[in-house]
Amino acid sequence: MDGTGFDPAGGAGGLTPAGLMQYVRAVWRRKWVVLGVAVVVAALTAAHTLRQPKVYSASASLIIDVMAPRFLDGEVKEVMGEERSNYWFNKEYYATQSQIITSRAVAGRVVDKLGLSTDADFLGLAHITDEKARLQAMQGADAVALVQSRIRVIPARDSRVMNIAVDDFDAKRAALLANEVAAAYMAENLALKLRTTEDARDWLEIRLAELESQSKTSELAVYDFKKDADMLSTSLESRMSIVSERINSFNLKLTEVRIQIAAQQARVEAIHRLRKASPEDETWAEALSGASDGPIQDLRRSYTELRMTCAELGERYLAEHPKLLECNRKLSVVREDFLKSLSNVVRSAETSLAESVAQEKNLVRLLDAEKSEAFLVNKKAIEFDRLKRDSDNNQRLYELVARRLKDIELSGMLRTSNVRVLDPARPILVPVKPHVRRNLAVGLVLGLLAGLGVVLLLELLENSVATQADVEERLGLAFLGVMPRLDGSKAPRERDLHVHREPKSTAAECCRAIRTNLLFMSPDNPFKTLVVTSSGPQEGKSTTCINLGVAMAQSGNRVLLLDTDMRRPRLHRAFGVPNELGISSLVVGEGTLDAAVKSTEVPGLFVLPCGPLPPNPAELLHTQAFTDLLKAASERFDRVILDSPPINAVADAAVLATKCDGVVLVLKAAKTNRESARRALRSLADVQARMYGAILNDVDLSAPRYGDSYLGYQGYGQYAEDSKDGVAQS
Repeated sequence: MDGTGFDPAGGAGGLTPAGLMQYVRAVWRRKWVVLGVAVVVAALTAAHTLRQPKVYSASASLIIDVMAPRFLDGEVKEVMGEERSNYWFNKEYYATQSQIITSRAVAGRVVDKLGLSTDADFLGLAHITDEKARLQAMQGADAVALVQSRIRVIPARDSRVMNIAVDDFDAKRAALLANEVAAAYMAENLALKLRTTEDARDWLEIRLAELESQSKTSELAVYDFKKDADMLSTSLESRMSIVSERINSFNLKLTEVRIQIAAQQARVEAIHRLRKASPEDETWAEALSGASDGPIQDLRRSYTELRMTCAELGERYLAEHPKLLECNRKLSVVREDFLKSLSNVVRSAETSLAESVAQEKNLVRLLDAEKSEAFLVNKKAIEFDRLKRDSDNNQRLYELVARRLKDIELSGMLRTSNVRVLDPARPILVPVKPHVRRNLAVGLVLGLLAGLGVVLLLELLENSVATQADVEERLGLAFLGVMPRLDGSKAPRERDLHVHREPKSTAAECCRAIRTNLLFMSPDNPFKTLVVTSSGPQEGKSTTCINLGVAMAQSGNRVLLLDTDMRRPRLHRAFGVPNELGISSLVVGEGTLDAAVKSTEVPGLFVLPCGPLPPNPAELLHTQAFTDLLKAASERFDRVILDSPPINAVADAAVLATKCDGVVLVLKAAKTNRESARRALRSLADVQARMYGAILNDVDLSAPRYGDSYLGYQGYGQYAEDSKDGVAQS
């Protein structure tokens, strides 16, 4: 790695496991705050609970059926409604009953019966000694609402049992109120039933009178219709039956006549065809069916015989012979009679056809008349059925309403209820309120939660850099290590050289850890020059710089410490070297580097003091002479560490950061403000400084928040102390 990337705006976001552990440690660190808040809240809860008056409760249990018992016949049903087995219906019904029990109507009955509106003890006005003031307060009190507020309905699960519980400051009065509420509910339930029954009866009486009038009107309408339709002697059904019989008879006769007409018409047409085929020959008539009758057959036989006779005589005699003439005369007479008989047969067939056609017409006329009469009867039947139906419906409704009115009158006289008392309330001398144990437990829990809230609030309000998580997650810097808090009773020089004089101490081990982390930040290109700075003064950057130089020198490096804090230099006092010749002198060309560099009691560690304080430190550090000085020092020594001023105070550190390989930021644990540290990082980012990371200084390793993170350092320190005493550690 060549350094560390960082976010000057504030580091990583979100809650990480390290951040969560930080909150856990914060709670543990401020455990006495949590316990103190919990004790205070619990004490306040106990005081409030013990000051509350004792409240007693009594409960009466009722069995509530959906319907009252029915002692009438099966056709009689209550006006209140039918019993259902539907789950939702029952649920809504019992929810409604609960609302009725806690209603003002029920509470008002209890108040009126027990006279609670004038009971000063019940109203909580007994403490008023002035009679007039007490009466005035009683008038302003709402006893009904007070009773309402004390009623609780507790349904028993999967049953029809409901418990009516009443709370009061007197156990006996609580039982009395519970029983009276149950009785008032039963009375209100019965009164509601009676009111509903009365309303239904009034409505049914009005409806019964209307139906009676409608029934009489419809009966008179049926009578008038029968009279107008002449239905007093014969019913429409009988008339319709007679008409139907006539229509059937006419249909049968008409069918016969039409068959006869067809036959006669066929015969007449056949005769006409025969006559048309042989108009001059009488032999056409031989094909007639009527020609075979007796008389016609005799005439035909006579006619045939005479023709034969005349033919024989014509062969014997001349045409003027008397016998022949007489024979022809007789033949002519017989022929004429024969032709007349045939004509009569034809006229008879035609006459029969005409008669049949006339009969068909008459039958059709009669059938149409009967059909008209049938339609008229049907129309009258429809009208009659409508009137009869209206009359029957009105009569049926009248009878139904009359019967229902009788049923309701009987039901109203029957004082049955669907509510029964299962167990009456009895006084219970153990108060139900206040719940001392529960309130104390709740107060303790709330106190603990409030204490945790206070601790978390304090942790959120704390804006200092105190842990490794603050450095890494909130500042976005690599964490190089910690410097433990040194004994404040020691002299400043003793604290500055603590790592050198106590190499096996916890502080020395921490410095070596920081040294190792720094070297591993860039193993391929190790730094030569390093700036040690802080965000503000009094954060221990000079002590950290000295201890880091000692740790570097102990690893075999030649280390030079440069005191570039030209406003408040301190390195020369820490090592006890003169400050007459230093960096400011070398920059202006006075003296040499070899003469200015001073050795220290630490092998391999050298120091270049600040020298006389210049009036313009920042401009002095910007000079090419200082750059050359820094280059010459880096060529002669393995490591050059610069102790710079705080970066938020002056711009010197930013100038030095541009001329060195990297920067280390020193943060004082629980003292350095996060915003101050972020401003320092932004200043370094503006000059594109290369950040190696941050060192957390002045860490109290014995504090709870650091106990788990740096337990190894404490153990090492303990091992060092035991080693001094000659105690072996396993």
